Amino acid sequence: MAVREISFLGLFVFFILMGCKDRQATNNNTGTEIVTQVDTTITDSVPKQQETEEKEEEAFELTEDNAIEFFYNYNKTLKENKVKLTTTFGEITIQLYDNVPYHKANFIYLTRMGYFNNTYFHRVVKNFIIQGGNADNLETAKKRSKIGRYLLPPDTKKGYKHHRGTISMPSSEINNPHMLASPYEFFIVVTNPGSYHLDGSYTAFGKVIDGMDVVDEINQQPVDSGDWPSQNIYILKAEVVK
Repeated sequence: MAVREISFLGLFVFFILMGCKDRQATNNNTGTEIVTQVDTTITDSVPKQQETEEKEEEAFELTEDNAIEFFYNYNKTLKENKVKLTTTFGEITIQLYDNVPYHKANFIYLTRMGYFNNTYFHRVVKNFIIQGGNADNLETAKKRSKIGRYLLPPDTKKGYKHHRGTISMPSSEINNPHMLASPYEFFIVVTNPGSYHLDGSYTAFGKVIDGMDVVDEINQQPVDSGDWPSQNIYILKAEVVK
């Protein structure tokens, strides 16, 4: 898959008029979140306090040590509990369970960070599940690197079963005897009435309340021998809704 390189265009225009005290410089920065600072002898377009705050915000990274405390506090601020996924086949609206706080908070946080945008439903198992939240592109890898590396503890004792339409979180396959959840991915159960052999091993943290027909259509798409769809199935956008 081709990787589009990020390019920068710096265009500086100087107006020299008699008696003019100001020199102006314009820096056009496209396709990146990095602010290219212009030589301060020309212009100081970003106040130093704002620049410092932006650097501190960018520096925050979730880790195994801080993730649980962060999501515990973040969940207290949440008023919404629904997320809408816009896919190449239509929209899917998910309601998240309030009493599965870490997984709910994680899903909303990643949504607001724009993580799920332009990821795929990358695994489709016929009449079983569709799994999303990953992609074989540089953009997704960069997002994960910026957000951080962490796992979530399982929360399987709230009584939720893997009924049809349940959204749940897969466990990491790397050095994970306690079945800790991989926070960047999720799966939706397609089986009717459900896949109850998953209960107790995976954390159900929500359910589809609209767009199950879209889930079914995705589940019927052609796949290769590894359950990867023959054509990429995009999550074009994820957004928190009321």
